[in-house]
Amino acid sequence: MKVVIIGAGPGGLVMCKTLLEAATDEFPFDPIVLEQEDGIGGTFRYRSYENANLVSSKQLTAFSDFRLPLSHADHLSLEEYVEYLEAYCKHFKIEDRMQLRSKVVKISRAPQGGHLVTYVRQQDGQWDDTPAVIHANYVAVCTGLHVVPAVPELDGIDYVLKSNANAEIKPAVYHSAQYKSRSQLTGRRVMILGTGETGMDIAYEAAKAGAKEVTLCTRGGFLSFPKVLVSISSDFVEVKANALPQNDFSVFGFKFESKDPVPIDGLITNFAETAYVHPWVASSHLRWFVSDFVIKRVLWVLTGTQAGCNQWVGELPSERLGRAYVFLNKSHKAMPYINRPYRNRLKFMDYLSSYIDPPEDMPPHTDFAVELAPFPTHFLPSGRAVFPLSKRKDAIRMARKDVRPDTVIFATGYTQDFGLFDSEGGYPTPGDADVRNIVRMGDESVAFIGFVRPGVGAIPPITEMQAFFWISLLKGQVQKPLPLPHYHLLVKETARIKYGVDHGTYMSTLAKDIGAAPGLWELWKEYGTHVLLCYCFGAAFTPFYRLVGPFKTYNVVHTVRTELWETITRRGVGGNLLMGVIPMVFYGWLNLLAWIVEKSCRVVGLI
Repeated sequence: MKVVIIGAGPGGLVMCKTLLEAATDEFPFDPIVLEQEDGIGGTFRYRSYENANLVSSKQLTAFSDFRLPLSHADHLSLEEYVEYLEAYCKHFKIEDRMQLRSKVVKISRAPQGGHLVTYVRQQDGQWDDTPAVIHANYVAVCTGLHVVPAVPELDGIDYVLKSNANAEIKPAVYHSAQYKSRSQLTGRRVMILGTGETGMDIAYEAAKAGAKEVTLCTRGGFLSFPKVLVSISSDFVEVKANALPQNDFSVFGFKFESKDPVPIDGLITNFAETAYVHPWVASSHLRWFVSDFVIKRVLWVLTGTQAGCNQWVGELPSERLGRAYVFLNKSHKAMPYINRPYRNRLKFMDYLSSYIDPPEDMPPHTDFAVELAPFPTHFLPSGRAVFPLSKRKDAIRMARKDVRPDTVIFATGYTQDFGLFDSEGGYPTPGDADVRNIVRMGDESVAFIGFVRPGVGAIPPITEMQAFFWISLLKGQVQKPLPLPHYHLLVKETARIKYGVDHGTYMSTLAKDIGAAPGLWELWKEYGTHVLLCYCFGAAFTPFYRLVGPFKTYNVVHTVRTELWETITRRGVGGNLLMGVIPMVFYGWLNLLAWIVEKSCRVVGLI
């Protein structure tokens, strides 16, 4: 069974490896990966830039059966992650399945069934005029979300170039995909359009590069949170007046120890919040709203604002602020620069508690700030940016400023182009994939892997679970009908991005669908108390879904007992109480109550 995999990023690699391992006499999968670039890694190799790091932790991002050592830093640089992917290919011997410099140009239905995948090869830097064709039983599209730069129209953008044509520094307007190093920002008046993680990174890099001024423009705000938090222990250290600040919280003049900060993407526990959730509780999204309510109040006490962690400006509208709605921005380094013009808190509150920025993220001098602004409506012939008037704090501030950038960077994300599908073939797009966002009902031979994005989490482990699901679906191992999904982030019908999911809920849903979600009794009986506790207190790590089910392997048991257990112990006693025991008890009773009400209603015939 020939399977053509398009793209050699993380999704394509794990798809290929999983197909080979799942091949049987009945399902002799024969995958080939077509990649148009000259190496593997996709976005992580070809759309990377200087000083870029993953914002998802190694514990969450690494594939289930090929882990990074405990001694390795929690967050990899993009170069390190590409090296990890290369080692993954070598370890599982899938290198000979890679066909690089091979660009797919058309996918059409084959008259005899299956698909005709047409591609061209590159030789000596030129694409061959003679295409090659593969007759495939199945096609897995693993090209990812970040491929074609999205550049919105902006009236007068050419005036930025024309008004600065005679300047000593050559003006520039480009998409963030073309940004590579700080040297592109030094000495410039930089305007960045977009406050996603890339936009925040570039704002920070511009400040560090010695840009003359930096203006960061946001359409509707962002939700900021550092990718790591201090572990909550019983040990405190007095904050000295001349001590270097740390990425910590201080309470009554004492700060929590942060020798071993905890990645935030591993803090949401499984039991009763991700796993063993009653359908009524899941469909209401009550877990998300309760956690948002608690987190906002805790943030107000600790940092003075509910909008985000020490986020005094740039907050989202109140109706979209929280876990149920948005992608958390974990590129936090620029926040000290952005906060400066806005931070305003009573001194006694700062004594009660405060957030202390890490020293490497502090502004180089006291009069420098990254100015936050709305998206400009247009540019005047003079090159001056015109901002819309509103009651937003940044809009009021910028209405009085004369901003004339010589460098404009569109950090406006990417779009997807599926023009390679034959228009007469009736092919779906990811938006049509109504079966767990992977395939379209009745057209299971075409899969879209890696086309959902988690609010807090990582796409690579999701692609591994999607590979498990698709293979199980092809083998007839998925029980139907599937329960209604409750993992989508809540968006308006008019929203541009509708592929957001809650990481843990999505992973757990796929695991349940294929019979890989472990039961408590099942875990304790086979693996003992240690693994059971790790699963309950742990997050939705992929190795948990290989302890049982069709992709079970004992290779992950050591990972669970060591690496994943370490993510729990690092929280400290206080952290496991606040982020483990209390939520599990609360949500446990909530789910139990829903179960009792449901059973009672069934007894009396109400449902």
